[in-house]
Amino acid sequence: MKSTGETGTGEPNSRRPGTGETGAGRPGTGRPATGELDSGEMGIGEVAGRFGLATHVLRHWEAVGLLAPARAAGGRRRYTGDDLYRVAMILRAKEAGFALDEIREMIAAPGEAARRAVLSRRRAELVERIARVRASLELIDCALECGHDDLATCPHFRDAVARRVALPA
Repeated sequence: MKSTGETGTGEPNSRRPGTGETGAGRPGTGRPATGELDSGEMGIGEVAGRFGLATHVLRHWEAVGLLAPARAAGGRRRYTGDDLYRVAMILRAKEAGFALDEIREMIAAPGEAARRAVLSRRRAELVERIARVRASLELIDCALECGHDDLATCPHFRDAVARRVALPA
């Protein structure tokens, strides 16, 4: 039976509550001072925690060809600084609206022209989406500035709605 303060391996759990730091290691890093740290390698749990992801997300990205972390003895994934940049790039691409297959296509692009084609498609879609969001924001701003009890009777708001949905004013 485990006693309080031990991990599942029987080792004492020396984490400082609320900090994620271990008792032995580099102060303020939350990571132990080991040779693995000096080589810049991290385990899947550390990488997931660093980016606020579940570990299954990193495994899925590996399964679909977006990540290829090195394997240590026992098959454990070891992530390097290059892998961390790849994870950050995937997250930024997802924020920009890229689907995982588009990200893979961009990463695997055989040359600059192929990569530019993927990026140009996404850029055009983003420009269109930004225009729609701006139009919606203008509609909201118009409604906020309106002093009428019923927005539907406000001439300025009706004009803004008509421009948004291409109706006659």
